[in-house]
Amino acid sequence: MIDKRPFDTLGQHDFGWLDARYHFSFSSYMNRNRMGWGALRVWNDDTIAADSGFPTHPHRDMEIITYVRQGAITHRDSMGNEGRTEAGDVQVMSAGTGIQHSEFNRETEATRLFQIWLTPAKPGGEPRWEQARFPTKNRAGQLTTLASGNPDKEGGLLIRQDAKILGANLAAGQTAQYALEAGRHAYLVVAAGTIILNGVQLDVRDGAAIRDENTLNISASSDAELVLVDSV
Repeated sequence: MIDKRPFDTLGQHDFGWLDARYHFSFSSYMNRNRMGWGALRVWNDDTIAADSGFPTHPHRDMEIITYVRQGAITHRDSMGNEGRTEAGDVQVMSAGTGIQHSEFNRETEATRLFQIWLTPAKPGGEPRWEQARFPTKNRAGQLTTLASGNPDKEGGLLIRQDAKILGANLAAGQTAQYALEAGRHAYLVVAAGTIILNGVQLDVRDGAAIRDENTLNISASSDAELVLVDSV
């Protein structure tokens, strides 16, 4: 089962400094048919204007993954962490028992990113934040783990859920496969280009909710970048 979510069907709110598109119900956007997908609760496609961003605000009991597509985002939090995450790279914040943070675009151009939230396997735990670089060359022609619940075995940054976030860059004509175990939920978004997923065409910024597909066959119709979440 592949439920295509075309970009023009996503929720939208333009705040001026932030143009946000919502794959799932979030903030003022409510769609009872799009409340989440397995442990995946939020997938926002955000464009943040230069020299603006999210002021300090709180979170708890949520795994928040930020995948930067263009520009960079600067993070600061109540635990003293600070870092700048650039295009193609990833940061993870486990909100745990509670954390306050800000995310600002300190660049001279717009920053574009995916903000992905998953519910944790269990509530609580000490808040934490980390980031890592994921050079495009390491994702060329294959799906690479960016974050997972078992990084020692599966790679990527640690998240507190039985889930994986993967990324790939495929040249036109390249293909990649991914085995999806029975009962799991996958959600795929095309960050750039166009792909064919098990016979379904997905254009740039389209999403797809996937279940009961043993193998995901991904073929790039043009140079493409994609992000995939596999969760319980």
